[in-house]
Amino acid sequence: MTSTTTLLPPLLLFLVTVLLPPLSHSQLTYDYYAKTCPKFDDIMRDTVAQKQNTTPTTAAAVLRLFFHDCMVEGCDASTLVAASPLHKTERDPSLNLNLPGDAFDTVVRAKTSLELECPDIVSCADILAVATRNLVAMVGGPAYRVPLGRRDGLVSDASRVEPNLLKPTMPASQIIAFVSRGFTVQEMVTLMGGHTIGFSHCREFSYRLYNFSRTSPTDPALNPKYAEGLKKLCENYTKDPTMSAFIDVMTPGKFDNVYYQNLDKGLGLLASDQAMAADQRTKPFVELYARNETAFFTAFAQVMEKLSTYKIKTGKDGEVRHRCDQINTVNI
Repeated sequence: MTSTTTLLPPLLLFLVTVLLPPLSHSQLTYDYYAKTCPKFDDIMRDTVAQKQNTTPTTAAAVLRLFFHDCMVEGCDASTLVAASPLHKTERDPSLNLNLPGDAFDTVVRAKTSLELECPDIVSCADILAVATRNLVAMVGGPAYRVPLGRRDGLVSDASRVEPNLLKPTMPASQIIAFVSRGFTVQEMVTLMGGHTIGFSHCREFSYRLYNFSRTSPTDPALNPKYAEGLKKLCENYTKDPTMSAFIDVMTPGKFDNVYYQNLDKGLGLLASDQAMAADQRTKPFVELYARNETAFFTAFAQVMEKLSTYKIKTGKDGEVRHRCDQINTVNI
């Protein structure tokens, strides 16, 4: 994989490598599996590349899964746990029901290969974090370092999802409220840039097309031609809930800064996206990233490393699961 050094000019490299915050937990290291699973990087690289080449939407799927996992209980693979007849897990609430199957499949494939090579060594949380990094780089995004040594969480509960995830209908003020978790306003705007790849189901933005307000059925913030195109695309979404649209209509499969450029043109698919271009607290960062892709990439690399250590589990606070969809202990 291309190193950060080859991607950034000297000044920006200084900002990334020198001003990065220290690791959240001293137990994490960048060479955590060097002795216990020497082929870890090779297996991850090959597995992820094969999946992405076969299914080009994998990068967006895994990035979304990573966000949803980290924002609820931290980056501990708790969103991977399947429900049982007696207990609903993080995968069950409506906000997670449509998480793409290709994302889970990517982690399962990597875990299976790693278990054959080095049984009971590599956590599902580390697999998800590294898969996300690798896939972002594969579709044109920045490379960044991922410290390793996370443990898999011991709890996965459906009730913890709703209060902890960003929603597509959120105004900028609610997005900004997430700074209470230790992320700045700029970092939240940066993380939203992950929408440069991926898609959203019509039901998540249909109200902007057909039932926005008493005076206007269509959200006036939407570009009129764009709105008409979306109406045609989503006209049967109530009969077919799988109908969806790319969040970045211009370059949906490439990780770039076009997502931010779209917002100024009324091409923000989700209300939460468009809101950032209007709120004075977030607008300056949207404008910065729209005109300067290098600034976006530098910021994204930094905040992704920070996010990857958010509320992680280490030592006895977690475990290394035998299977990523099942906690080793009986109670989940």
